[in-house]
Amino acid sequence: MSHEQIHKLVRASLFAALCTVMTMVIQIPSPMQGYVNSGDCAVLLSAWVLGPWYGGAAAGIGSMLADLLSGYAHYAPGTFAVKLAMAVAAAWLFRDLRHKSIRPLPAQLASGLVGEAFMVLGYFGYACLWLGKGWAAAASIPGNIVQGIFGLAAAAAVYHLLSRGRDLAGI
Repeated sequence: MSHEQIHKLVRASLFAALCTVMTMVIQIPSPMQGYVNSGDCAVLLSAWVLGPWYGGAAAGIGSMLADLLSGYAHYAPGTFAVKLAMAVAAAWLFRDLRHKSIRPLPAQLASGLVGEAFMVLGYFGYACLWLGKGWAAAASIPGNIVQGIFGLAAAAAVYHLLSRGRDLAGI
């Protein structure tokens, strides 16, 4: 294993831990048996900094661990798939926009909105179909939208503060 691959794995592990902690630190219970949290900030940062594969793995694994450790094991498989897809979509779009010389903030907003749409629709689909809640799962959509907006705003702010004149994707 090369030196660069080891660095990527270590960074992905750290971001997975960040996703777990940020998801568990603030948990506001939702009427649909889930909870609203600040983990989307770490998911988007993972995507923007690590790229689609390492960022997606960190986001999926870290967010899933938070569900397992918080007593929401029935959400763990869905969380893994949803957060992985969210991070992969956000990372691909972010990198594509940055390669087209789009400034970081507009690229973050566009990619974050797409990623958060994956999250809202993914959790709706998981609760509706897999957990058997049917159309009642739609009740979780407003809470997930609020979580997504907060996560996107926080991630963009943290990315800006950490980058301060350099591109974090090269870390």
